[in-house]
Amino acid sequence: MRNFLIHGWELTLRHKYVLVVLFLYRLLWGFFLYRFIDSVVSPVLARFPDDHPNPDAVRMFFIEAQFRLFKTDISFEALALLAGMFLIRMIATPLINAGLFYSFRHSEDARGTKVLTGIRRSWKGVTALYWIESALTLAPLAWLVPKSYSMYLKEPALGAWLQSLLPYVLGWIAWSFAVHLIFQFMQFSSASDDPVLQGLLRACRRAVPLALVTLTLLGVSLLASAVVTTAGFLWTGFAAIALHQAFQLIRSLLSLWITASQFEIWRPELSS
Repeated sequence: MRNFLIHGWELTLRHKYVLVVLFLYRLLWGFFLYRFIDSVVSPVLARFPDDHPNPDAVRMFFIEAQFRLFKTDISFEALALLAGMFLIRMIATPLINAGLFYSFRHSEDARGTKVLTGIRRSWKGVTALYWIESALTLAPLAWLVPKSYSMYLKEPALGAWLQSLLPYVLGWIAWSFAVHLIFQFMQFSSASDDPVLQGLLRACRRAVPLALVTLTLLGVSLLASAVVTTAGFLWTGFAAIALHQAFQLIRSLLSLWITASQFEIWRPELSS
């Protein structure tokens, strides 16, 4: 596992310019998503009856909010805009992946990176696999969301409902994790002009090192997120904002390192 992490780090450093692109991509996506959520949530919270003398004011607030959401078309525009944003993301992300994975495969063939060449040559296969992966990841929600709603109607307390829902959520997370790893290897094969099924077989044969490397780096990422979140609570003002924005670069670096290490596990000459 140590060799995969080392080779993955070396591969990451060769793509430092891609790291800048990923950082700007995450930064812009986070900014527009924040502005969208703020434009929807802030007007609703402005009507929240904070410190109102009437004890039924909060209950009336939720009744009114439920009526406006389900009985009027106020949410249609917001949902349409949100769907458009995610559609753009689902188009842009596989294009970046196609270029990055192709550049990984040919990183030793020439100096520099080949991201743009990879986008032109591999975008179709990688995009198709990415969309299939997204469909398989979201498919259980068609059952889980109605199931959670029916459980919510039966449980009298919010804590009991969350506790009963936890096993289903953990199962969905495990399913999403497995699907992502399998399709990641298939996308590696597609971007490298190898048979896609070969990537599936490699993911099955190398499942243990793949899971260990991924979980290790994910643990590092979660630990770093916890440190930054704690510092954000302790610091205020410009320092907290600067720290949060700078952490987006660290997140992009860790994400690129995870992908590069996974590619090193996929690579035949280093994993055989």
